[in-house]
Amino acid sequence: MLQMRPGCECCDRDLPADSTDARVCSFECTFCSDCATQRLAGRCPNCGGELLQRPRRPAEKLAKSPASTERVFKPAGCSAAS
Repeated sequence: MLQMRPGCECCDRDLPADSTDARVCSFECTFCSDCATQRLAGRCPNCGGELLQRPRRPAEKLAKSPASTERVFKPAGCSAAS
């Protein structure tokens, strides 16, 4: 099941489960749309995979299957994958 991490790995911006601004790679690395497009050019800096809009979990399903509370933040920021 998708973790749905609560924040951007680059800027630590909050990305709640219902956010349309979250972008993820196939390893579930999570970034906000601004960092994904402006800083990372649509590529995950960790694996080089493409960053796509994270699907939203229906609100009625969040009670039984909540989003993750584990934040992943890289204080040094992110740079585009090479």
